[in-house]
Amino acid sequence: MPTRTAALDAGAQLAPAISRKARLHVVSGKGGTGKTTVAAALALALTAGGHKVLLIEVEGRQAIAQLFDQPALPYEERRLATTPGGGSLWGLAIDAEQAMIEYLDMFYGLKRSARGLKKMGAVDFVTTLAPGLRDVLLTGKVKESVTRTESDGHHAYDAVVLDAPPTGRITKFLDATKEVASLTKIGPINRQSDGVIKLLHGSQTAVHLVTLLEEMPVQETIDAVGDLTANGFTVGSIVVNRARPALIEASMLGPDNAVDPKAIAAGLRKANLPPALAPSLAEEMTAYADRLELQAENAARLDAVDIPRITLPDLNPPVELGELNELAACFLSTPAPAGIDA
Repeated sequence: MPTRTAALDAGAQLAPAISRKARLHVVSGKGGTGKTTVAAALALALTAGGHKVLLIEVEGRQAIAQLFDQPALPYEERRLATTPGGGSLWGLAIDAEQAMIEYLDMFYGLKRSARGLKKMGAVDFVTTLAPGLRDVLLTGKVKESVTRTESDGHHAYDAVVLDAPPTGRITKFLDATKEVASLTKIGPINRQSDGVIKLLHGSQTAVHLVTLLEEMPVQETIDAVGDLTANGFTVGSIVVNRARPALIEASMLGPDNAVDPKAIAAGLRKANLPPALAPSLAEEMTAYADRLELQAENAARLDAVDIPRITLPDLNPPVELGELNELAACFLSTPAPAGIDA
């Protein structure tokens, strides 16, 4: 059954870094930064105010289903959650083979023939042999989801969030259709290609980059901003995930962030705790202070990138549903208390 969440107030507004004008929000990040969790949290936030949102994954990991404690998603849109004010979140795991069958049927009426090709293994062969074609099929289905309209003329979804491939190949993934468009000068595939290119490069699409405040993820994020911008994509925000809170006062730190075990022992005695714990605690505190220092240095590196930033709290994976609501509230300018009702 869909989960009803109380994390989002019906009147909540999105944070300034997240534009309602964008109908497609692409979420990328270096592997291990938590981009899927961030994509899900952003999608939940976008449902605020009674909006209908689709969350898409394209890497075949069924990570969305795991996050929402649901069975593996088939190649169809399934409701994942409802939110206060009448909002709803839907999920779709795009399969390249199924997308190809749908593609052939949509433009050439070859659904039955495509199924025969699938049984022979030809579809899998083609999508594996030509990874660029696979990306074309995936982005084509994303475009269809964004632009689809109902009988009343309204869009099927108010917004679509794409849990995209990592930053190392995000630009190539988004530009796959542009790369192969020259092969089809006329016809329906050409028109579809033009539509995908215009959507991804237009104002309706925003790319959000997820990072940790660590050297490699930050550098990859900075590189991705430059690469995406140079290729005509709009970077909406940088999302700093799992930011550690400052739990140690500067007055407790000596040179090289060293913590005096004697001061810790005195505090332990006052709390009626064994002073013998002081050396281990002092060592842990020094290590934590070192990590905070590195975190501050990497945050300063991001300051040089003129992109809005959203910071999420330090929640250790795997993230529970209630915690997902807490993260969703970070994308709102008027966050409401987190909570979930079955």
